[in-house]
Amino acid sequence: MDEDVLSTPGHLISLAARGFARLSESRLKPLGFGVGHLPVLVALKNGNASTQRDLARFAKVEQPPMAQMLARMERDGLIQRTPDPVDGRSSHVVLTEYAQARMPEATAALFQGNREALNGFTSAETEQLVTLLTRLIANLDQIASVSPP
Repeated sequence: MDEDVLSTPGHLISLAARGFARLSESRLKPLGFGVGHLPVLVALKNGNASTQRDLARFAKVEQPPMAQMLARMERDGLIQRTPDPVDGRSSHVVLTEYAQARMPEATAALFQGNREALNGFTSAETEQLVTLLTRLIANLDQIASVSPP
């Protein structure tokens, strides 16, 4: 029974995710970034979000952990917050020049890590893996949205 549990997709995906997180963290840390920063960095760079609420939604995390992360990112000089002129309780979040300057190198390091991790996979296999994982994540999101907390 134990062997069956350890070979389930959920367990194997969890192992792969932890492996990717370790790899990414080791490559991002020298650049001043952490793996947890990625959704925030991408959302701000691409203009997908500009408030804490939007960033929490984009990253699929609750507001308190997002507030803590933004505080650390601000302390580390990666983001800057300015008061929202319309809603004084809210603030706009932007990447600093420091973070923007390091984003291309961070992105290149992440893509290189993905290429190395997928060594031996054909382009078709990589594309299929991405398609399957995207579907899996959509299924999990659907289950989470209908399941009671």
